[in-house]
Amino acid sequence: MPTLIQDPRKAGKPTLVLYDVQDDKRRTRVMNACKDYGLARWQYSAYQGRLTGTARKELEVRLERALGESAGLIAVLTLETWQLEEATILHREAPDAD
Repeated sequence: MPTLIQDPRKAGKPTLVLYDVQDDKRRTRVMNACKDYGLARWQYSAYQGRLTGTARKELEVRLERALGESAGLIAVLTLETWQLEEATILHREAPDAD
């Protein structure tokens, strides 16, 4: 199991990372950076979790390096707890392909 960069005992604020990166190699770097900071995949191009202010800044630097000069967009959003509590999230699992 990989070592997380952020100590999971430090709660931090709810954070959402959204990205649209065209280059496969760079997109993989973005995904790995999010995982290294303990963020969980929310959907194909989105990760969510909690980050301290310091961890967020470190992640932003790493994401900027991961994108490099390639075309793409990465958004790192810090949310307030009330925004999550008042959010409507619709989710349905795909049926098993038996």
